[in-house]
Amino acid sequence: MKSFKFKYLVLFIFGAAVITSCASLKKMKKDAGKMSYTVTPEVLETNNGKVDMALQGRIPEKYFLKKATLVATPVIVTPEGEKAYEPFMLQGEKVKANNKVISYSDGGSVSYKGSIPYDYSMRKSELMLKIHASKGRKSIDFAPVKLANGVLATSTLVDNSPFTIFGVQKSKNTTGIYDPTIDKYQRIVPDKYVADLIYLINSAEVRGKELTKDEIKQLSQYVSEAYKADRKELKGVEVSAYASPDGKLDLNTKLSEKREGTASKVIEKNLKSNKVETELTAKYTPEDWDGFKELMEKSTIQDKELILRVLSMYSDPEVREREIKNLSSAFTAVASEILPKLRRAKITASVNLVGRTDEEISALAISDPSKLNQAELLYAATLTSDPQVQKTIYTNFTKVYADDWRGYNNLGDVEFTLGEVDAAGANFEKADKLDPKNPIIQNNLGCVELKKLNLAKAEELFGGATGAGNEVNDNLGIVKIMQGQYETAAKYYNDDTKSVANRALAQILNNDNTGALRTLNAAPVETGRIAYLKAVIGARTAKTSMMYESLGNAIKKDAAYKTLAKTDLEFAKYFDDQNFKLIVQ
Repeated sequence: MKSFKFKYLVLFIFGAAVITSCASLKKMKKDAGKMSYTVTPEVLETNNGKVDMALQGRIPEKYFLKKATLVATPVIVTPEGEKAYEPFMLQGEKVKANNKVISYSDGGSVSYKGSIPYDYSMRKSELMLKIHASKGRKSIDFAPVKLANGVLATSTLVDNSPFTIFGVQKSKNTTGIYDPTIDKYQRIVPDKYVADLIYLINSAEVRGKELTKDEIKQLSQYVSEAYKADRKELKGVEVSAYASPDGKLDLNTKLSEKREGTASKVIEKNLKSNKVETELTAKYTPEDWDGFKELMEKSTIQDKELILRVLSMYSDPEVREREIKNLSSAFTAVASEILPKLRRAKITASVNLVGRTDEEISALAISDPSKLNQAELLYAATLTSDPQVQKTIYTNFTKVYADDWRGYNNLGDVEFTLGEVDAAGANFEKADKLDPKNPIIQNNLGCVELKKLNLAKAEELFGGATGAGNEVNDNLGIVKIMQGQYETAAKYYNDDTKSVANRALAQILNNDNTGALRTLNAAPVETGRIAYLKAVIGARTAKTSMMYESLGNAIKKDAAYKTLAKTDLEFAKYFDDQNFKLIVQ
């Protein structure tokens, strides 16, 4: 009988404890509204493919039971389901665990940061806090608490279409930058051949040995071949006669004029004997100071720097001559090495080298690319707008000129445009092996990484592409928008940017709505993306008429913006507006 009473007494005490525990948890649930929360940002926003949030919570005094444990889970609730952040746990003073301890008498605070991948369904959603409380064997779920609206996804409007760069040049200019004007194909290339007839001092007679020397023979052959060749155009022959800058100016003037006459007769006779008809022009210069300076700079004559200084200090020819003669030791060498070469008539034959026609180049680029040089093959690819034909031409380029980085680079460029990112990357890598650290190739490798969303690697490669062109800054702007660094992104863009929409987006995200609207209005063509961004600006600045007009234009150009706008929190205040509903229906 005693045993029986004790058994029921134990059950009674246990049951009372359970009831008390349960009642305590119910009171915590009932008073849950006394806890306060602040979420940053107030409206969740996606950056870099993630939705970050920070929560600050305050638990009031005499609320948190000493033996209670709370498991709190921030959850983004979407029409398609829930996306949960990592939960955080709080415990009372008498709970033996390693969670954040909240005092019963004083209450406490909690700080939490979380991040989850962005999903399109989050565009129209709510951030809720779900709490599960337990004490002993009993547990209870609190009513979910709304913390924020989300997710603002304006940054996802970035156009991740980075700009690759063609390699049309092989050489660097004097500043070390790859210059597109170097090695560029020219169908007509100017050419010339120069030969000198040398005279004796104070003489205008053309000596026989001058007419038979090799450079005169080669001049005659050059002119004759150019006149007869199909792909050469003889522009003319010029005679320029000179006297050396020693002696009296009047004498040198008459002497150079006579040399012009005798040289012209010789060349005229030569042209006639070779049956060449072309324009022959002639001129004379009394004293050849330009030639003197050129020969002095190339010489090893002692005191040549002093002589060159005299030339720079004095413009009067008589003063120059006097000062140079005063350098007696140097002038002896000048008189024997320099002056005889200036008693001359310079004969210049000018020729245009005429390349193949566009039709010929286009045909050979496909059928027999080995007959074309690099410049011609690169030019051939510009004669068509068909990317598949361009692919064939650049593939042929890589076969014929396998050691030239431009073929692989440009083949990759076409493949990238066609969306063949992996193939493009492989060819950019081949180009990089042939010309390491070439800024054009570094930019293009960065484009591949950016397309694959490897932002850190892309940024590193773009950093090594300095000097390749404005495209690099455009691409860095995309990176910074995707990283959520909007102020930096806006600085990368300027009036020369190829991406008006991305520049305006960076300005919008940097709260520069005025600048963004100015950028969009300057666009030569209003695309659907540009119109949609104008609508966003209209919503942000309460310019309702502009918003509705621009949103309607965007949808007319691309119906996809209708679906986008329905869940875009930029237009949240208009979701129930009848005009908005009519536009997006």
